[in-house]
Amino acid sequence: MFKRFIDIFVSAFALILLSPIITVVAWNISKKLGSPVLFRQVRPGLNGQPFTMVKFRTMRDALNKNGNPLPDSERMTPFGNLLRSTSLDELPELWNVLKGDMSLVGPRPLLMEYLPLYSKEQARRHEVRPGVTGWAQINGRNAISWEEKFKLDVWYVDNHSFWLDVKILFLTVKKVFIRDGISAEGEATTSKFTGSSSKQEQQ
Repeated sequence: MFKRFIDIFVSAFALILLSPIITVVAWNISKKLGSPVLFRQVRPGLNGQPFTMVKFRTMRDALNKNGNPLPDSERMTPFGNLLRSTSLDELPELWNVLKGDMSLVGPRPLLMEYLPLYSKEQARRHEVRPGVTGWAQINGRNAISWEEKFKLDVWYVDNHSFWLDVKILFLTVKKVFIRDGISAEGEATTSKFTGSSSKQEQQ
């Protein structure tokens, strides 16, 4: 309950304080990338329950001849890269925090299609609300493997506390300034998760 109170207070305060920045970013996205300004996608939340996550849009709506989206590297723009590297694209997620879909700190919400691919241990990352930032984000973000990310996520589930959250938030600000771990090697964002070796061993 205390963690939820902090989430409500901080997200509400941040949305008010950062509203000029949010407005300027939204205007620039509209001008440079067009409509829609927001990217909405259903993600798994607490206990794997779906919710609609909102972020600022960072990519062009570019399709191939079959009508499928082009790879991230071909849709990402310099402006989109700037938004991602500064984490400005994450600001609308404060609304998800205020609503209770997310927390300020927790495992990042990934894709619904990943749910059946997790091992039993990896699936424990959904025992807490997903976060705007998390233990995996300050320990490598997209520059580490999926297996490493999930181990860090589960470690957070077992060890989360108020002071650990404060530490993660502080180190997140530091990571934003040095722009560390923004993308996986050879990727515009990160590679797709296709299942873990531990999951395959169980089958």
